[in-house]
Amino acid sequence: MTRTTESGTAGGGLCAGRVVAVTGAGRGLGRAHALAYAAEGAKVVVNDLGVGLDGTPAPDSPAAHVVRAIRESGGSATAHTGDIATSQGAASLVATAVDTFGRLDTLVNNAGFLRDRMLVNLGEDDWDAVVRVHLKGHFLPLKHAAAYWRAEAKAGRTVAARIVNTSSGAGLLGSVGQGNYSAAKAGILGLTLVAAAELGRYGVQVNAIAPAARTRMTEAAFADTMTAPEGGTFDAMAPENVSPLVVWLGSGAPSDGVTGCVFEVEGGRVTVMEGWRPGPTADKAERWTPAGAGGAVRELLGRTAAPGAVYGAS
Repeated sequence: MTRTTESGTAGGGLCAGRVVAVTGAGRGLGRAHALAYAAEGAKVVVNDLGVGLDGTPAPDSPAAHVVRAIRESGGSATAHTGDIATSQGAASLVATAVDTFGRLDTLVNNAGFLRDRMLVNLGEDDWDAVVRVHLKGHFLPLKHAAAYWRAEAKAGRTVAARIVNTSSGAGLLGSVGQGNYSAAKAGILGLTLVAAAELGRYGVQVNAIAPAARTRMTEAAFADTMTAPEGGTFDAMAPENVSPLVVWLGSGAPSDGVTGCVFEVEGGRVTVMEGWRPGPTADKAERWTPAGAGGAVRELLGRTAAPGAVYGAS
């Protein structure tokens, strides 16, 4: 394919000269990330399939609106409307970055939608659709971007690549009525850890965020905060609050050495999430009886910190 360059110039900033692809960047968090990267000098590939909250086609092209906003601010951006939950769409996302801007430095996996049901009412199609977009929609862009960066590294070119995945508190703790979403978001955490371990040798760092912000997907959860406060009051639920961390994680040298981490971010709060690790242990050095194992578990639980509550649990 012929390489072309989009209009606009990247200014200075934390990500000056970097090329960033953001999936699901037409609205909400993805839009905020794309604009924030552009403000820090990055050239941005704005991916959005242009569908509604439930994944059905929408009448407009939100990606084009974001590209226009970036260019009007003097930045460089191009739209990608492919389905990143397909191998062809994910490959074309990477190709769009390379063919338009000459390289790809950062991938932000953000795309997703909801089909909420209690488990006994959750249909197989709704399970498959949500897992496909969230989990497969992370895996395939990650795979194709990683293949590109591995080839660059093997060709002797320096790689300082970054991947930022998007999980959720639902993936960390679970969320009532969101079994499909919680499972997919938990899977993204596992994928992040494996990718960080596998891709470090090629100069790729991989991290994940668990954001809380006001978007189309969180209208029900944050119904009482849907109207931004007036005056000088800090709007803790604005999606723009999440983007500074995402931009920093996707930058080059400033984020060197930070990989395999999960960060919960909401408003002005950033928390490093500590994953599964051994807690209290009982070792009998021989086989337990069922009653003995149960007694040991009861005793161990008494010495264990209580886990966070599942979202929505009474």
